[in-house]
Amino acid sequence: MIPVGSYSHRLNISFVGNLLGKLFALRTIYVCLSFHYVRTQGATTDQLSRRQVRVYQLYSRTSGKHVQIQGKRVSATAEDGNQYARLFVETDTFGSRVRIQGAESGLYLCMNRKGKLVGKPNGRSRDCIFTEIVLENNYTALQNAKYEGWYVAFTRKGRPIKACRTRENQREVHFIKRLHMGPPHFPNTDQSKFEFIRFPPTGRAKRNRKSRTSE
Repeated sequence: MIPVGSYSHRLNISFVGNLLGKLFALRTIYVCLSFHYVRTQGATTDQLSRRQVRVYQLYSRTSGKHVQIQGKRVSATAEDGNQYARLFVETDTFGSRVRIQGAESGLYLCMNRKGKLVGKPNGRSRDCIFTEIVLENNYTALQNAKYEGWYVAFTRKGRPIKACRTRENQREVHFIKRLHMGPPHFPNTDQSKFEFIRFPPTGRAKRNRKSRTSE
């Protein structure tokens, strides 16, 4: 047993302290590299993985209506269930970057260099990619991938706001994802057209009826 306070005891304490310091430094480096890798991969388009497509509406907090893409014009004036409010949201990376396409028009939601929202037939460029940011109040903000700090925003009348004037904490950039409540998209989901098939009564059924009436 090594006496407390001896040279060997102090040497062992110093060795253990140095070892713990190196382990902590290695752990810090690992965490930093992992964060850098995730951030780098999340900022590049994933060409290998299968794209996940979701279908929903974007409800604007300020206009009280839904985002719609009609031609090159983008607004937030669509009612719940409107055909132009139905959006296809396709993942671009394994992170939260997405492309937003109008299901009816087939055009993608994009942002030009002036910060104006427009619809484009091809959504492969970075100005058509947005990062979904979930805020503390459970609303979602959409930041453009090419113009960092520029967000999708609309006025109370549903008109788009230039992205250079937007901030994350503004009401105009807050949205809620909602399911599309329009008409069913497949014939077998329409229960109102369901009909029972009427078969003619068989001979056995007639005999049963006669026996019941005689009783």
